[in-house]
Amino acid sequence: MDIELQTLSARLLAHRYLSRDDILARRALTDEVFRHALDERLAGCGLTLLENPYSAYIAVGIKNEVEEQVFGAGDAWLSNNIGLPRDGIALLIIIWALIILPKRERQIARREKEAAQQTDMFAEAKPLVVGDDVSAGIPESALYADFGEQLGGRMRFTTNLGMLSKQGFIARRNKVIYEGPMLDLLLDYAKLAPRIIEGALGDVLKQMRERPESQAQLI
Repeated sequence: MDIELQTLSARLLAHRYLSRDDILARRALTDEVFRHALDERLAGCGLTLLENPYSAYIAVGIKNEVEEQVFGAGDAWLSNNIGLPRDGIALLIIIWALIILPKRERQIARREKEAAQQTDMFAEAKPLVVGDDVSAGIPESALYADFGEQLGGRMRFTTNLGMLSKQGFIARRNKVIYEGPMLDLLLDYAKLAPRIIEGALGDVLKQMRERPESQAQLI
């Protein structure tokens, strides 16, 4: 088992993320003994495994206990540790809200529907649907039309999209923004979702959903 642990740890560090369908990743998610050993090995380096059943990927992150020692203190660290400017962070949060919140709704709705229709005793053990089946894209032109001017104009908007793509938060194909491997892993849904839904951005998103031209993008 030791060579598998070494291999998985090294691959996570080298590639930053792995698909849940990867053989070793799947073992880490289903083999309790292997997962415990992996957690101990990562913890020894100040790392922790990032995974949740709603994401198609797993990754590694810095443990909370050592964040300050690793990233340092001050405004820059309190803001973010990946070098994003404030307008880049704002764009990231908007994209997260437009992609991840509806994705969660679809995943939960499908799980509840399948559970209601399922008769076998192991129904709850079946994996959640992930990927393009539940994660819709956002046309870059529509996103810019709604938020571009508030986020610094065309040049800043394009630059920040490039940075988010490089960091693995988004994937861009044919002028459409899709969920990247890190989008549903690095941002804490439990903390962020209530702030968005109950805050000012929640009202904005509700208005966008109610507009006929936006419904095809968000639902």
